[in-house]
Amino acid sequence: MTNRADIFSQIASERRSIRGFRSDALPEDIIRKIFSDALRAPSNCNTQPWFVHIATGQALEALRAELPRRFAAGDMSLDYPYDGKYEGVYKERQYASATALYDALGIPREEKAKRQSWFLRNFSFFNAPAVAFFTLPDEFGLREACDLGMFTQTVMLGITAHGLGSCPQTALGFMAHVIKPALNIPEDQKLLFGLSFGYPDEEDPANNAITDRANLEDLVRFNA
Repeated sequence: MTNRADIFSQIASERRSIRGFRSDALPEDIIRKIFSDALRAPSNCNTQPWFVHIATGQALEALRAELPRRFAAGDMSLDYPYDGKYEGVYKERQYASATALYDALGIPREEKAKRQSWFLRNFSFFNAPAVAFFTLPDEFGLREACDLGMFTQTVMLGITAHGLGSCPQTALGFMAHVIKPALNIPEDQKLLFGLSFGYPDEEDPANNAITDRANLEDLVRFNA
């Protein structure tokens, strides 16, 4: 049991957002294994209220060609509102994360055009060979989104366990009106976010960005 706990700790600590991938295609059996294992994730009353639409090959390349252009032109539409406001420590963490990334890229804060250009890489999936798009039936809301988050975290841990990397991207939710018809996603499903995944490109400077985590005592309360 100790060895299993150590393995889990290693996988959990190695999972991080990868923003530079090699173009090598992923074997389909590995993708199927990762998502099959993740189906054991919990959900309220075991409702399993999620769908996943995985794009590779030509389907993905068509999106990779279209999304950056459409986003840059301001052509956006979301299925779920993006209306959270980060203040205080949350704003500080957001700023620290962005600083770590752009420092790794060597792009100063004042070079806004370069930062915006790099941000557009979100919509070419950081060159990833596979992207999963996560949807919920349109009658569901916050509670079921929590279920989807637990499922997606299980997916990401599985990806890490297979020696791959991933990057969850809420930015892809801004392009629901393009992604859903391109992948024949039914209208009664709402797109929440996407997950790019593949073999990390160790030479991409974006992958040198390391972010901290809060101390256990700051977030977890023990009551006895």
